[in-house]
Order: sequence, then C-alpha cells, then structure tokens
Amino acid sequence: MSLNASDAWPALLTERLLLRAPQPADLAALYEIQSDPVSQRFSPSAMPGSREEVLLQLDDWLAHWQAHEFGYWAIARREQPEELLGFGGLMHRTVAGSPGLALYFRFRPQAWGQGYAAEMTQAALTLAFEQLQALAVGAVVQPANTPSRKTLERAGLRLKGSLANVPGQPADLLYEISAAHYAEMPRLPPQATPFGA
Repeated sequence: MSLNASDAWPALLTERLLLRAPQPADLAALYEIQSDPVSQRFSPSAMPGSREEVLLQLDDWLAHWQAHEFGYWAIARREQPEELLGFGGLMHRTVAGSPGLALYFRFRPQAWGQGYAAEMTQAALTLAFEQLQALAVGAVVQPANTPSRKTLERAGLRLKGSLANVPGQPADLLYEISAAHYAEMPRLPPQATPFGA
C-alpha cells in the first residue's frame, strides 16, 4: 500500500511506519539525528563536523533516488508523518571492495526499543529481494552495537566478516543475507530489540 508523499516517488506504508524519499526540507532533522552524541554513541567517528557535511550526505541520498528510484527513506509514524523518527533503507554501496545493496538505519534515541528498525528492515529486505531481485544485502555495524546487531540477526542477516575502516577504532562487522536465505525464512512480525540490549 502506498501514499503519495512526494510528486516523484510514492511513500511506502508498513504496519506503523511511513517510509518516504528524503526531501531537502529534511536537512534539519537529519543534522539533529546525525549530530546527536547519543544516536552516534556506537560510531562517534561518523559524527558530522558541520551542517555542510550533512547537506552533502543528504545530496548523495537524493542523487541515489534520482538515479535508482529507491534509497534511504525518511521514517515517520503513519499517524505523525511530520515528525521524523530517523532514516534508513537500502542504497548501492561498495563495502570491502564489493559493490552491492547496503542496509542502513539511524533513529532518534526516543524511538529506540520499539521495533521501528526491525519494521523498516523488513520492508527494505522485501524491496531488495521481491522487487529489485537482489542477490544479497549487506550491512556494516560496530561490534559494540548489540541492539543493531540483534536487529540484523533477527532479520536473517549473518555475520560474514570484518572491516577495519577507521584507524584506531575496532573493526566494523559485515553482515549479509542472500536471496536464497531470505526465500527460506518464515515471514514473521518484526521484533523489538529492548533498549540497552
């Protein structure tokens, strides 16, 4: 089921969420989330140094939508579409030298522990494997980020390896789910990962 959230691309509705293409007007919300030390506690090296850095990030996301007609979503509750909870979804990325679809999500701390990341992830995997006919979807996560790791694992992603991409920081973990594994998985309602898990 879809709802026209913009002139260019229809938004996607899940049970509780509205997932839509980001817009230039989302810059303030994106900057607020990306520069929040709590939301970035597992990846402090990714904290933006300026609003201009976040603008470049948003421009990159918008360019991906223009080129591929999908990408990271702006995420809100269905009943409160004007209040963004976070951003996430799929984009073409090269990770560890291999191009493919990368899953990403980042939410406001107030939205943690309610299953929103799991719900968005389920929608992203459906898009990847049932519409885009992807062969695999990957994700990169910090070892200490147990809640995100559990969300990925419950969605069917498996630990594939590690990537030392930030000097002085622990190596990121690489997770992946293949189309074959996705096809074998039962379709269960998404589960929330408790805060602090």
